[in-house]
Amino acid sequence: QVQLVESGGGAVPAGASLRLSCAASGLTFSMKAMGWFRQAPGKEREFVATISRRGIITEYANSVKGRFTISRDNAKNTVYLQMDSLKPEDTALYYCAAARTTTRLKNDYDYWGQGTQVTVSS
Repeated sequence: QVQLVESGGGAVPAGASLRLSCAASGLTFSMKAMGWFRQAPGKEREFVATISRRGIITEYANSVKGRFTISRDNAKNTVYLQMDSLKPEDTALYYCAAARTTTRLKNDYDYWGQGTQVTVSS
């Protein structure tokens, strides 16, 4: 049974940093591209970042480029999202997901976690 478990969310002031983690089990982690998505109340789930199987290729949404960094540790079956210079508009439920290849399209992801809440106050 595949499980993706996110952690590291919280409530922080604007300008602060958070590091999200996503621990994977039940799959061959090193054979999966991983992604982070987010969903704010009343909005669609949107792409944040993705990373290739070996971590060589990364892509970011324009809204987070330069502030967020995605990384992975295949030995620990974990993907991370370092979020710096947080803004109130980053407030959302953040999900990690696994796909066969690096992609921005949420429909291409096979497995999803339950999400971790990030709230940024102004």
